[in-house]
Amino acid sequence: MKKQIQNDLSEKCGAVRLKFDPEQAPEAAAYLEQHIDDEMSAYDLATALVECDKTRDMPRVLFDFIVERYLEAIEAGNTDAMNDLGALYYDGRGCEQDFTKAVYYYDLAAKHGNRKAQENLGYCYYYGRNMPVDYEKAFHYFALGAFDGHLISLYKIGDMYLNGYYVEKNPTEAFRIYDRCLETMTEEAAPVVAGPVFLRLGNCFLNGVGVEENAKNALICYQNAERYLFDMVAGGDAMYKKSLQAAIDGQAKARKKLTETLPEKQWLDGERD
Repeated sequence: MKKQIQNDLSEKCGAVRLKFDPEQAPEAAAYLEQHIDDEMSAYDLATALVECDKTRDMPRVLFDFIVERYLEAIEAGNTDAMNDLGALYYDGRGCEQDFTKAVYYYDLAAKHGNRKAQENLGYCYYYGRNMPVDYEKAFHYFALGAFDGHLISLYKIGDMYLNGYYVEKNPTEAFRIYDRCLETMTEEAAPVVAGPVFLRLGNCFLNGVGVEENAKNALICYQNAERYLFDMVAGGDAMYKKSLQAAIDGQAKARKKLTETLPEKQWLDGERD
């Protein structure tokens, strides 16, 4: 029989006994062992556990425990807990994916002014997550985040200009928005924003969308996109696998275009090393 982890948690965190196989979630098990006596809020504990073992399936008992902690924080008015609980259901970590519950908690946090939740609601309306696609509402929520410095919201507005969703189609404006994301990107934001933005810029340069076609710039953008997107997927963000593959495929397309620009003439004594 595999050894079970059994930790007494502080009264502040519910005074429950949490049992799960450490091999199922080794980072969470280690965190609990190291921080069992630490003074922390229910929200901080739940958030720390969510960040553990992101490449593994979350044990159901751990999911239930985290949900209880988030609900405690929500009862105390914590809007970040509202958003983060919505994200658990949206991603389906430890449970079946449930967009209805995700939207409920995103909306709850958004009504209290939580910018991240408003951005997440924008995604739900943009893609129609258990609701009709509504680009007007998506633009509204993305705009709230963009005005407050959320670069994911900003590049999604760029997507809306690129495709003509709710706003008039304007590829040049879309390119400017993507470029603006790079100009204002911080080191903190880069791990979650740079990959998708570089991918979009690569597509623009490759196809001459909103900017003059430039295969060399496209290749550079795709290479940067692959670097960041690989780290995102390796860190547990499986939803970016298609984007990672697109960055890899984009490099092949850019190289093909670059090769076609090379002169056909060869040196008389053969190719040089």
